[in-house]
Parts: sequence; structure tokens; C-alpha cells
Amino acid sequence: MHGSMAPSAALAMFEDGNLTIWTHTQGVFPLRLTIAESLGMNPDRIRLVQRRGPGAYGHNGADDAALDAALIARAIPGRPVLLKWSRADEHGWEPYGPAMVVSIRASLDSAGRVVDWSHESWSDTHRTRPRPGPNRTGPARMLSMRLVSSPVPPFVPEPFLSAPLAGIHRNASPYYSFPRTRVIKHLVRNMPLRTSTLRSLGSFANVLAIETTMDKLARAAGIDPIDFRLDHLKDERAQAVVRAVAELAQWGAPRRRPGAGRGLAFARYNNLKAYAAIIVDLEVNDAAEVCLRRIFIAADAGQIVDRDGLALQLEGAALQSASWTLYEQVTFDERGISSLDWETYPVLRFDSVPEVKTVLIDRPGLPYLGPSECAVGPTAAAIANAIHDATGLRLQRLPFNADAIRQAALQ
Repeated sequence: MHGSMAPSAALAMFEDGNLTIWTHTQGVFPLRLTIAESLGMNPDRIRLVQRRGPGAYGHNGADDAALDAALIARAIPGRPVLLKWSRADEHGWEPYGPAMVVSIRASLDSAGRVVDWSHESWSDTHRTRPRPGPNRTGPARMLSMRLVSSPVPPFVPEPFLSAPLAGIHRNASPYYSFPRTRVIKHLVRNMPLRTSTLRSLGSFANVLAIETTMDKLARAAGIDPIDFRLDHLKDERAQAVVRAVAELAQWGAPRRRPGAGRGLAFARYNNLKAYAAIIVDLEVNDAAEVCLRRIFIAADAGQIVDRDGLALQLEGAALQSASWTLYEQVTFDERGISSLDWETYPVLRFDSVPEVKTVLIDRPGLPYLGPSECAVGPTAAAIANAIHDATGLRLQRLPFNADAIRQAALQ
């Protein structure tokens, strides 16, 4: 889940047939049209005022809270309505990042080069942000419209074929140069939980799968993981970030002690934005708990405009990814969502934050590449590869917590 640190909220006022909503939505204009369609109002009668509030990299509960406030305000004209979701509301009703399953098959030749690559991803939709459309698909994306006296039929997603790098498919195509590749995405409908856009969309799971597979192949070929990746990258800028993170982390230097592991991963976000390479140092203790020690980041986002801002974007993405990878999991049973607070939905805490070192490759005069979420997928994969280096275990199911490590050890 997004797990915004403060729950979603909105303020609404309905007066003289006009509706004003103060909201922290990410998409003011599509939400305005969707609320108009939901309430049967002329959009000219609705004004949305964007205010700073609980944020999210993606689609959290802000849009739903805005419609909740609007419904109540319309029922009591002339009175301002301040609506705040509770923590349990936020955890229990926000749109979640979809569960994904990824299957990869690859083959090596006698020289240790990849000659065949097959990647398949299965997932529910990553795209249910409010937006107007035919057959009232805008209201169908809103939570409250399922609960009103005349409910709107649930939104049924269709395969999104016009943008091959969106949703499930994001970063599914490897950035490496392989002679034969096969990439297939499967949209799985009728899953039990409501899902939508969460930071990096399908890139998180796809890069995790690709980069752990590359680690397996490097070991099978008996080639250093750095060299193996460099051998399969034609893009010199991609090679440069891999070399930069290796130098930053002093790859290959003696560091071995019981339970310690080091892992590497690389990706170019969306295969057209910023490049990122990550190395993670960690330890797995006797209780099978992962203790992050250091995260090294090398990135190329084109010409740098705001060096501190770029570094913070990368480091924040790495820490959020580490939290997803090691701790976060939405749980549910026949009664509904059961991870309704910070005890049942643990996140990375301050006392578990590792040392983070970042090197940025500036490209003066070259186009700006959005850094966006480029560090999310590689961080997860670097953690997975470091856990294998420490324990010899390949974990297949997130989160990689102590239970997952103990279960893998018994298999």
C-alpha cells in the first residue's frame, strides 16, 4: 500500500449550486471531471483547489476522500464539510499496488552469454486513477460510487496496448542486448483487492525478476556479476553507471564475514529515462532478520539541474523500495483487510535505515532524463542478490522478512 504518513482528507462546500473542494489530489483536472460525472453536475459548477496534504507516489485515497466530502456537502448546502479518513480507513480502503507474478526463462551458450530470454508477467491493472470516459468509467473508479443507493458497476480494466511501457509491462523488456527476447504481459481481472498506480508500477517486480535472474546467470557462467552485466550492455551510459557504483562501493574488496552479503542490480527506468545501478551490503542474523548496512547508488539523469534534489529523489526511492522489499505486505481474510495499522503493516523505521552513498553522473548539454522512480526496482533486486550472497537462498516471494528466509531454508 502507499501507507501515506497522514490519512487522506478533503474540505468541501456546496452553496448556490456550486461545489468547491480543497484536496491534495495529484490530478485536479481529471478528478474535477470525474466528480462532475459522479454527481451529475456541470463541471463549470465545480472548483477544485489543490492543497498540500498527505502525498503518495501514485494513486492513494485522496481522490476518494474528495468525493466523500462532496457527497456530504451536497446533502447539507451552505455548511463546510471537513472530512478526514482514519488510519484504518486509509490502510483498509486505499487502492493498493497490484500483486504480480513474474516468470523468466533464459539460456546461456558455452561462452557464458545469454542467447535466449523469455519474460512473462501476470498482474491486475495498475491504472484506475479517476478519469472520465465512456460508459461512466470515471465514476466506476471511485470508491463511494460503489456504495451509493444506485451504485455504478465496478470498473473493468482492458489491456492497455497503446503504451507498451505502462503498467504491467513497465521495464519487462530487458535493457540488455540479447539475440532473442520474448516478453508477454497478462492482465488478470477479478482479483479480490482494489488496485491502482503505486510508485514505479510494474517496474518494481519486473526489474526485481530480471536482475535476480541476471545474478543467477552470472553465477552459472562463473563470471563476476559486474562483468556479466557489462558484457550484455551496449549502451555506454548504462555501462558507466555500473562501473561508477562498483567504484563507489569498492566492488571486489575483501569484506566477508559470517552472515554478510553484497548484491548488485541495474535498470534504466522505463527503458528511456534515468539510469541507476545499486549495490547493497547487508547482514542476515541468527534470527533470520535482514539488517541493511549500506546502499550505494550511481545514477545518470542527463544534465543535472538540482544536484541535491536529484540525490534526495534517488535516496528516497531506495529507502521506500527497501521498506517494500523487507517489510510491507497487505494482508486480508474473509472479513476484509487485516493490516489496518503500523503494527500489522510494518514499514522501514529510522533505526533500520542504512548508510546511503550516492554518485551522480552529470551530462552537461544532454537532454534531461526524469529520475522518477529509477532506483526502486534495482534496490529490491540488489537486496535479493545480497541475501543470496549471505545465505545461499533465493527468495521468491515478497516481503523478504524473517519468515520468508526461514521458509526458504526449509525447502
